[in-house]
Amino acid sequence: MDKQEIRKEIRSRKRQYSSSQLEELSLSVLTQLSENEHLQDAHTILMYYSLPDEVYTHAYIDLLVKRGKKVLLPVVVDDKHMILREYTGPQDLKEGAFHIMEPIGKLYPENQYPDIELGIIPGMSFDYRGNRLGRGKGFYDRFLQQAKGMYKIGICFDFQLWEGNHSQPFIPTEETDIQMDEVISGTHTYSNDKI
Repeated sequence: MDKQEIRKEIRSRKRQYSSSQLEELSLSVLTQLSENEHLQDAHTILMYYSLPDEVYTHAYIDLLVKRGKKVLLPVVVDDKHMILREYTGPQDLKEGAFHIMEPIGKLYPENQYPDIELGIIPGMSFDYRGNRLGRGKGFYDRFLQQAKGMYKIGICFDFQLWEGNHSQPFIPTEETDIQMDEVISGTHTYSNDKI
């Protein structure tokens, strides 16, 4: 299977769940994430403001801010680039295109990307080696090239884990794809140092 076929398969799996079911499944993923030592130790964290079909992060982001973490959210600015904005509360969001909330907080300078200790990264699918399949635009892969020292945790639902088949046991990768250090799915945690 190629990347497009895997995306199609994952979309089909997602359609089997209601938004309330996905929100419920998100709780186990975020509980596991909360127990992760990298999250507990990090001060500056890249998060994402979830889309309806992703692990629901809205309330969790506010919880991280209350715990004294500096939370950064990505914003897509053109067809190729993401920038980061600081999130301190709901006032740092505005409704954008397609009724999706977008960060409008203080711009986080590119020269400080090496200071980001932890990135919580969404994806269409992940495999147990830490390979990530995004939506196909390459935004995260390009950004992650700039934040090389950041520890990367991919989070997803269990049904997004790619277990493959005999002909395609892993997510196909290219030179520009960046592997996660860990993947958390709610009932599974895969870590690159244990593979």
